[in-house]
Amino acid sequence: MKQTERPIKGIEPEKSEDDIQREQLGPRGVPGAPDPAKMTPQRDKKTPATVDPGHTA
Repeated sequence: MKQTERPIKGIEPEKSEDDIQREQLGPRGVPGAPDPAKMTPQRDKKTPATVDPGHTA
């Protein structure tokens, strides 16, 4: 089976709808504008460096 013949269900697309809209309209609806969203120092401290998936049971 070729790559293009695989079923769509269960396959993650390369770009989401949000990614496509950001490319076309910019992050805040202004084409070509920089993304002003930044992680605050407090949120950076709270964000874990490693992700623990937890227990499966």
